Amino acid sequence: MAGQGRAWIGISGWRYAPWRGRFYPRGLPQREELAFAARALPSIELNGSHYALQRPAAFAAWHDATPADFLFAVKGPRYITHMLRLQEVKTPLANFFASGLFALRAKLGPLLWQLPPSLRFDADRLEAFLALLPRDTDQASALARRHDGRLPARALLRVPHPQRLRHALEVRHASFEDPAFVALLRRHGIALVVADTAGRWPLLEDLTADFVYMRLHGDKELYASGYGDAALDHWAARIAAWRAGRQVDGARRASPRAAPRRARRDVFCYFDNDVKVHAPYDAARLAARLGVPTGMAG
Repeated sequence: MAGQGRAWIGISGWRYAPWRGRFYPRGLPQREELAFAARALPSIELNGSHYALQRPAAFAAWHDATPADFLFAVKGPRYITHMLRLQEVKTPLANFFASGLFALRAKLGPLLWQLPPSLRFDADRLEAFLALLPRDTDQASALARRHDGRLPARALLRVPHPQRLRHALEVRHASFEDPAFVALLRRHGIALVVADTAGRWPLLEDLTADFVYMRLHGDKELYASGYGDAALDHWAARIAAWRAGRQVDGARRASPRAAPRRARRDVFCYFDNDVKVHAPYDAARLAARLGVPTGMAG
């Protein structure tokens, strides 16, 4: 829409056993589930990369299974965020970027970094990590060339589609409700994830980049509860304001300093309330409120 950023509404992951025979048609081969989900919704958060390094062939297959205008968000490895806790991560970052991300080509969207609930805000540690993150695929390729022997024969270093890279950070400790944290993200142009976690972890709406990244995990029961009409109306109104470059009234902010007004912001929103098969249907209902086309009816 003219004068607005683009909205990408989708789901976090696609391979869930309870979805078979409900969201996915009964008898659909598992290998065809991504193609089915990608016809239904315009974007998916790829979370297998959080648990293990993937292979270039896998990224290439995911690219080929999805429509031309589809977009993946890619979740960074927990080895970096949860195990190393952002320290001494230059080589693991190189391995991640060498593992095949570039095979997604133009379908490579924002990169998500989720911190563990036990990790407190440490400005120096976070500053050092954010400074390592490549801001475009040329920088990412240069970093990838520093990979170690964990992937000698399956590294992908060539960039077939040069582009800017966007990063988003999801935090889960109350110590991040700090103006210094928001200022740090703004200095690096990193988006603070707006995460609805049924009240378990901080929900912050400070605008820190030229896009907004949202993760809706369930508003009443984490990963399980669906979103009713009132909740979807609430989030649709917020997305509409963010797409127009504005902050919303009553935003839950860690910093009293407002973000600079922008002409527009893109918004990426992923539903992670997958346990009871709510995610794809909630995504479609929110998309309909925003005029975002999907392949789902009713």
